[in-house]
Amino acid sequence: MAKVTSKLLALGLGATLGFSMMVCAQAAEETETTGTEEITETAQELADGVTKVENTTGDKIKVGYDIYYLGNSWSVQLYQEFKWYAENMYADDLDVTYVQSDNDVSKQIANLEDLIAQQVDVIITTPCDATAINATLQEAMDAGIKVVLSCATVDGDCYDSLVTVDERDFGAQGAQWLVDQLDGSGKIIMLNGISGFTSNTLRYEGAMSVFDQNPDIEILTAEDAGWDYAQAKTVTTDLLATYPEIDGVWSQGGAMTLGAIDSFNAAKRDLVPMTGEDNNGYLKACINNNMEGIAVSKPTWLSRVAIENAIKLMNGEEVKKDDIYPVLTIKTEEMPDYVHMDLSDDVWCGTELPESVLKEVFSN
Repeated sequence: MAKVTSKLLALGLGATLGFSMMVCAQAAEETETTGTEEITETAQELADGVTKVENTTGDKIKVGYDIYYLGNSWSVQLYQEFKWYAENMYADDLDVTYVQSDNDVSKQIANLEDLIAQQVDVIITTPCDATAINATLQEAMDAGIKVVLSCATVDGDCYDSLVTVDERDFGAQGAQWLVDQLDGSGKIIMLNGISGFTSNTLRYEGAMSVFDQNPDIEILTAEDAGWDYAQAKTVTTDLLATYPEIDGVWSQGGAMTLGAIDSFNAAKRDLVPMTGEDNNGYLKACINNNMEGIAVSKPTWLSRVAIENAIKLMNGEEVKKDDIYPVLTIKTEEMPDYVHMDLSDDVWCGTELPESVLKEVFSN
């Protein structure tokens, strides 16, 4: 099977996307080359094939987009995916004002206040905290501004549309796979993301719903590692020094699992089953190390869906308040069909960005 971007686009695509998983799979099967030119062209054709939502307002829609964080490659790709669609497919429909919050709740509140003062039509943001920005989001709604939450939610209903995946299922899928790999018994460590993010909380809750049903799974410890490679490598190195026996690693994903793998290798410890996300580096590592893994996907093309929902809201169309997509997984035996050995470890497989853009963004 050709390792092409069209194949990666199949990850988690719902019926609303304008083309189905079957179409993507067919495109992958028909493209029997790994030449860069043809791969990029195929990705571009598929991205162009997404059904465009028409702006019927008669004016450009003023969108305030909060770049909530650029501290890891997934958040960078989420932003780049939004920017690519805003500047290409929806260039004639949107007038975008960008603000950057750096994962700082106080800064995010100030940025949202600034967008409200600018009287934008729509705010698209990824909340850094489940409660801290609620009053500001309500202020925006009271001012007649539509609020779209992208990839993270809040405790409350002060938004018009939430676009994300089922985060509890994200955590549970990996946990159940790990339990199965260990035949229901073993000592594991857990690598969490960033405390305060709803994604972090819900993934952990999903995992624990599985582990609680399997009492012979012993959780040695659960540590925050920020979805970050360097943090996870440091944390795992310390845990390897503390625990002489670790049978498995449940990771929330990001680049953390790759950091854990490198820590095991550096410590000359046998690799164990590890859960991860659809990070290109993780897939490469599983293949190169001949190890068991599972990649769960939270695609960055959710940025496009956020744009579409924003336009629909401004058109007066009905939009799901909670637009939740199912998570899909890539297991060990499937990884060769999805990995891109010629692209950076930092690339995320659930994307619609052309390879030329991915190479530019993640050049190394």
